[in-house]
Amino acid sequence: MKVVRDPAALREALEPDRRAGRSIGLVPTMGALHAGHLALLEAARRRCDVVVMSLFVNPRQFGPGEDLVAGIGVEVRDLEAAEHAGVGLVYAPPVERMYPEGFCTSVAVSGPATEVLDGDPARRGSDHFHGVTTVVAKLFNAVGPDVAFFGRKDAQQAIVIRQMVRDLDFPLEIEVVPTVREPDGLALSSRNAYLDAGERARATALSRSLAAAETAALEGATMDEALRLAATELEAAGIDPEYLEARHADDLTPAQNFNGRPVLVAVAARVGAARLIDNVVIESVGAEAPANPEEESQ
Repeated sequence: MKVVRDPAALREALEPDRRAGRSIGLVPTMGALHAGHLALLEAARRRCDVVVMSLFVNPRQFGPGEDLVAGIGVEVRDLEAAEHAGVGLVYAPPVERMYPEGFCTSVAVSGPATEVLDGDPARRGSDHFHGVTTVVAKLFNAVGPDVAFFGRKDAQQAIVIRQMVRDLDFPLEIEVVPTVREPDGLALSSRNAYLDAGERARATALSRSLAAAETAALEGATMDEALRLAATELEAAGIDPEYLEARHADDLTPAQNFNGRPVLVAVAARVGAARLIDNVVIESVGAEAPANPEEESQ
């Protein structure tokens, strides 16, 4: 496995593979690798001849007072995990190389995709996603992947990136990989390390709340009834969510029922020191369900 820290060196390292017509997969990460990241790397290895993993903690997607450290792992450990997972090339640029002095360009997706849920001004705000799309656009330009892989746990991020890819005609596919969970249902996250034993047990209410909403929907409950059952699970665990909302899974516009397009039910909540997110996509009920946009590649 080769590690490069400069885009010119990255392009040079990939040139033989490009000339040979080998497919290139990209898995963007901020380090602190866990089984969720490894699932992305495995998906990339199955689909592509060459797997590139980026390792960069992006300061532009964190607001004042946000926990930037949560994404930082020990690089040596992350590199060992990447090599074991079959990664051929790691792109790990320093901040000053990604954002050199005088850098003044951003890529911003507007509309519901970045202005609701985490993008709500009362929460992380749309600037968070502008930071995400700027760094991801730079990674796409530097790597030139055929396929890029993202996790469904960060469903809003995947939707925003798909919008950017469509709007800017990036010549690549986006594959969204299902959320990896602990046996008790808790979605894997580097932030889970902040939970003590009691908080860890309470945090499982997030996945239970989503399961309750999905079960209710499939049994014919209304949107309000399904969300009320989900909220009851959170309340029983003493969790007050930042949001618990149902939105169309392709563009995050408000969803009123389960009888049309796939619906994303998303939740965010603080449990102790950790801010956790999770979601489920509920297919149409009582009608032939269209393809789930979070499972197809584009």
